[in-house]
Amino acid sequence: MSLSDEAVEAAVLKLLEQRPSGASVCPSEVARALDRAPGDHWRELMERVRRAAVRLSDIGRVIVTQRGVPVDPRQVRGPIRIRRAE
Repeated sequence: MSLSDEAVEAAVLKLLEQRPSGASVCPSEVARALDRAPGDHWRELMERVRRAAVRLSDIGRVIVTQRGVPVDPRQVRGPIRIRRAE
């Protein structure tokens, strides 16, 4: 699957727009939305979604959290959530 970085970023923002203010999305939700094929191909997109979250965080569009606490998306390891910057 050939997706531009902008398409991945747009998918993150689109899912966030569909949620109430303050709600977050898991990177796996974004990856699944991007990959409609059956199977686990969405897993291959996870790193791209995380990188998109870093870029969007850098420009102030999103906040990356872990266990509800904002974190540096470049330093964090393990599960994260992405929410809109208010």
